[in-house]
Amino acid sequence: MTDTKDPKMTVPEKATTSPEPLLKVSGLVKHFPIKKGLLQRQSGAVQAVDGLDFDVRPGETLGVVGESGCGKSTMGRLITRLLEPTSGKIEFEGKDITHLNTAQMRPMRRDVQMIFQDPYSSLNPRHTVGAIVSAPFRLQGVTPEGGVKAEVQRLLALVGLNPEHYNRYPHEFSGGQRQRIGIARALALKPKLVVADEPVSALDVSIQAQVVNLLDDLQDELGLTYVIIAHDLSVIRHVSDRIAVMYLGKIVELADRKDLYERPMHPYTKALLSAVPVPDPRRRAKRERILLKGDVPSPIAPPSGCRFHTRCWKATEVCKSQEPPLVTLATGHQVACHHPENAPDQAPGEKPGPASAQKVTKKTGS
Repeated sequence: MTDTKDPKMTVPEKATTSPEPLLKVSGLVKHFPIKKGLLQRQSGAVQAVDGLDFDVRPGETLGVVGESGCGKSTMGRLITRLLEPTSGKIEFEGKDITHLNTAQMRPMRRDVQMIFQDPYSSLNPRHTVGAIVSAPFRLQGVTPEGGVKAEVQRLLALVGLNPEHYNRYPHEFSGGQRQRIGIARALALKPKLVVADEPVSALDVSIQAQVVNLLDDLQDELGLTYVIIAHDLSVIRHVSDRIAVMYLGKIVELADRKDLYERPMHPYTKALLSAVPVPDPRRRAKRERILLKGDVPSPIAPPSGCRFHTRCWKATEVCKSQEPPLVTLATGHQVACHHPENAPDQAPGEKPGPASAQKVTKKTGS
């Protein structure tokens, strides 16, 4: 997989010159109620997303990474309004879309589309490829110039499929080809923002690079803005301009791609980066791997203070009692940590508490 981003330009020029972000999220929260008993009274809530703040500028790619269950996919469904937020605010092109109903959201669907994770379940097996890709035109009442069939065939060719496969069914395609069909459907209405939820995780490694490069080529050709959700840091590195790291429903670090990979500040980010495979045996033998103790806490009852303190080797008493805010440093790097790496300590004088979680390092063998 080749690096598809220019290392000299971490954010596209058209993104930096835009006065307003395309998407702005403030204090976004989504709690799923837990109900029990005959009367279905609420006994708790799964705090899937718990206070997210970020923006996405036109033409850029924001990558979102984190472990399974951290709230990445829920966040994607919230900003595309497939889920109703519990609280917070979502603005698209300066317009508040947080609580728009189905009828009010219909015009917005042309500008905000989603590529789903599983190409096997996101396509209706009873419909032909032509019917699947043309569905947005039918639902929005749009008749493209030249006719629907011609436009669908153009979209199929755009994503690298044979236009003559218009009448085939999903089961006649491979996993990578099905994902391309999903991408063609998402691009049908020429959206401004595309949210891709784990677009390559269900595909073979040999196919992943093709889909990643396709997404990047389409961005250059069509001027798309992406929010790409993934758990694979190597994939995110090749396509993103900025990267947000999520842990247990919160963003713990947000920075330009180069800055985050070269100078990670949150201990969780540093642990994630240490787990990225290194193909060179000599480099792999020299580097250290951080092994985190314990499992991710339950989002039903997250820890007090910093949510990562139960697994962090730098945790102190202040980490257990006070939640660190997401602070923007002079470089533009944002981090939520009392004791960040590669940056001044936010809570000087604190002594490490009991080692409930320790930094365990080992040199990996060749």
